[in-house]
Amino acid sequence: MKVVKTLVTVGITVGLCYALNRGWGNIPPMGNFLSPFTGFWTNAEAIAPKSEPQILNIPGLQDEVTVEYDETGVPHIFAQNDHDLYLAQGYVTAKDRLWQMEFQTHFAAGRLTEIVGEKALEQDRYQRRMGSVFGAEKSFEGMMEDPKGKVALEAYSDGINAYISQLKPRDYPVEYKLLGYAPEPWTPIKSALFLKNMSFVLASGTDDLRMTNILGKYGKAIAEELFPNYPFKESPIIPEGTPLDFKPIPLPKAPVDFVGMGSNKVAEERDKGIGSNNWAVGGEKSVTGLPILSNDPHLTLSLPSIWYQVQLTAPGVNVYGSTMPGTPNVIIGFNNDIAWGVTNVGADVVDWYQVKFKDAKKEEYWHDNQWKKIQKRIETYTVKGGKTVVDTVLYTHHGPVVYLDNEKPIRDNIPTGHALRWIAHEKSQELSAFYHLNRAKNYDEYVKALGYYSAPAQNFIFASNQNDIALWVNGKFPLKAREQGKYILDGTNPAADWQGFIPQLHNPHVKNPKRGFVSSANQSSTDPKYPYYINWEFAPAERGRRINTRLQTMNKATVDSLRELQNDNYNLKAEDWLPTMLSFVQKPSQKQMAAVRVLQLWNKFNNPDEIGPTIFTVWVELLNNAIWEDDFGYDKNIPMKSPSHARTLQLILKQPDAKWFDDVRTKDKKETLTELANVTLNATIDSLTKWQNAPMGTAWAWEKYKSTDIKHLIPGLDALSKMDVKIGGGSGIVNATTGRTGPSWRMIVQLGKDKSVKGYGVFPGGQSGNPGSPHYDDMIETWRKGELNSLLFLQNKEEKSERIKQTLVLKKK
Repeated sequence: MKVVKTLVTVGITVGLCYALNRGWGNIPPMGNFLSPFTGFWTNAEAIAPKSEPQILNIPGLQDEVTVEYDETGVPHIFAQNDHDLYLAQGYVTAKDRLWQMEFQTHFAAGRLTEIVGEKALEQDRYQRRMGSVFGAEKSFEGMMEDPKGKVALEAYSDGINAYISQLKPRDYPVEYKLLGYAPEPWTPIKSALFLKNMSFVLASGTDDLRMTNILGKYGKAIAEELFPNYPFKESPIIPEGTPLDFKPIPLPKAPVDFVGMGSNKVAEERDKGIGSNNWAVGGEKSVTGLPILSNDPHLTLSLPSIWYQVQLTAPGVNVYGSTMPGTPNVIIGFNNDIAWGVTNVGADVVDWYQVKFKDAKKEEYWHDNQWKKIQKRIETYTVKGGKTVVDTVLYTHHGPVVYLDNEKPIRDNIPTGHALRWIAHEKSQELSAFYHLNRAKNYDEYVKALGYYSAPAQNFIFASNQNDIALWVNGKFPLKAREQGKYILDGTNPAADWQGFIPQLHNPHVKNPKRGFVSSANQSSTDPKYPYYINWEFAPAERGRRINTRLQTMNKATVDSLRELQNDNYNLKAEDWLPTMLSFVQKPSQKQMAAVRVLQLWNKFNNPDEIGPTIFTVWVELLNNAIWEDDFGYDKNIPMKSPSHARTLQLILKQPDAKWFDDVRTKDKKETLTELANVTLNATIDSLTKWQNAPMGTAWAWEKYKSTDIKHLIPGLDALSKMDVKIGGGSGIVNATTGRTGPSWRMIVQLGKDKSVKGYGVFPGGQSGNPGSPHYDDMIETWRKGELNSLLFLQNKEEKSERIKQTLVLKKK
């Protein structure tokens, strides 16, 4: 019997060892991950007591570098030259965020198959077919043309590799162990790939296919009537009446109207919750008599956090702010003299051109009355496990033909058989822009720095201790006819090509406006009088309108009053819509009565415990769908977008008997607005009751419906995520916190003379990417409560502070 038990025990042990050391489908080998010697247990960190400086010998350094870590884990780097500054930045960033840096550049490069296998192949193909790597190569070429950019890129890369070279498998970040792979050497082009990926996130949206289908079905008059080129309620970024300080150049002649081929795929809407805010108040509106600047870019909420705080100090530069792991410099921040921040412009920098191939070989295409040669780019994918896949992408002079007519796009708003013209494929020098911004001391130097910047176009806000405030809608904008690119373009017609670019100094801008503040919230860049075309549609106007209204009445602004504005939960959309919606419910039924009462008493703030925002949000969406689904969503073979909520409200207010309120699918009756409003209110109550299996009450609270999650970058790792964060806000709210997006870095800077600048900031995460570190998510609660940390801005390495907890001295090896 003992022998049998022994054999069973040995068999189980051998079987378990075998099972843990091989992969099972999508599950990687778990043996190394669970090992007490090399597994995730070794990644646990504790807050170490303050001790003597740690000295490390780092290859490649030219001189000694001191890194001081404060209580939140922020590194303050003091170097004696630019090369060492960026080498040290690369080293300390990799020390905290190596896996994130590499994973994100693998994604940008279309190399996820190497990590997770064939299931990522279509995503990888999409990245490369859209020209992500092609564009990064062009950007890298531009960056390396600037000697300072070249030093920064190469030194940053050397710093990352210095950190990687000292790692043993037990030291790898936990995600490497979980997914079963190892870090590879960093190359400078990876930083270009990372920056290019931001163009994917912020400047790759396209409605051309949907708009072309609308044009084909309803004609130009209706398309332009329902999808106007300027909203009926707006407060543009550049104030109306701002005089031009340049002489415009002529616009190209508009190409002949062209209705391209449609598609049989269902279009995918972009997340309307993503947006950003920034503003700066001048000295006349500030309690200090000098400007105060605020910025909170809204991006996907994730762990590790998108942002990484750092202070960079060397001869000629002392700057603090947030950067994105994978690229040198500070992207949003301040120095002793200026502060700056960014929001996304949402420019029309993506155009699709229908391609006419000569024959089935697809080796030539027709353009400008001649056949031109197709260029072929070979893309090779190495799938985890050893398989290799080769793909050929066809390029016209416009750009890549992302999908051929016989292929199924991974994104349903991508037309097949069309070439992509995208600003992200242009040579650029974004790295140089941030290099010079970090060192800028005044308005003129800020403007000069922006001259290096191309994409993704950003609203760069500025404030200085010379009492200047400014905002430039900045990027490289194609010189096109009005609304050229609203619809798919004729790829055979040279008049439809981009005819150069708007001169950078002609980009929309304003300095020291009379109203005493500048601001942006992704709304329309200008009023219609601006002489160039940037886009026909921008983010909804509510955030911009709310911010401008509050700043207009604000005097003696303080850091606290601007922090409160960052956290403003007022629902301006409800103010616009709700009185009219409730007017359609003149005699509420028993079923409707409680919901109507809640909405009547609601103060229109999207606070976490309120029920009103939940009912209102669902009701608006159902009403909007009831109005438009039969006209723009019923035929799944012709994907179209619906008119904006702003245009819908305008129609409700101005044309309550418009034909669009009738459902064309019900031939024997004519629906009215009153009927639609009552039917959708009933449907709202039913759906919310079913959602929580409970009648109206605390179960319908906004924070439960919105359910804000800050998720780990690996899907499904809820254990390493922060789920159901109790916070207000929402899409279209100044505090634009939705279920998966929100303020990714809140910063306020109070400018001061004689090196008395004060910065405050927080992001929803922590400095470390290691789930076993106390700095993995230690800022989330501060962020959730709408508070800010005081940012430690040291003037030199000799400056003493009780907030410094650890010192790292890097010496040349």
